[in-house]
Amino acid sequence: MAANRIFQRCPDMVTVEQLCKMLNIGKNTAYTLLKSGQIKSVRIGGKYAIPTKWVENYLKGNCQQK
Repeated sequence: MAANRIFQRCPDMVTVEQLCKMLNIGKNTAYTLLKSGQIKSVRIGGKYAIPTKWVENYLKGNCQQK
C-alpha cells in the first residue's frame, strides 16, 4: 500500500495510531481533531498522514490559549 511506504520513508509523518500514542488520546478523539481541522492532515490512499510539524503547531496553539 502506498501510504505505508510513505510512512516508512518519511519519519516526519505519523499515522492516526501514532498520533494517539503521541497525545495519549483515543482514536475517536484523534479523528475528531483531524476532521475538524484542529490538527491538519493529508489523505494518502484513504489513510490520514499527519506531519509531526502540524502536531507541534496544534500543541503550541493549545498551550498559548491557556
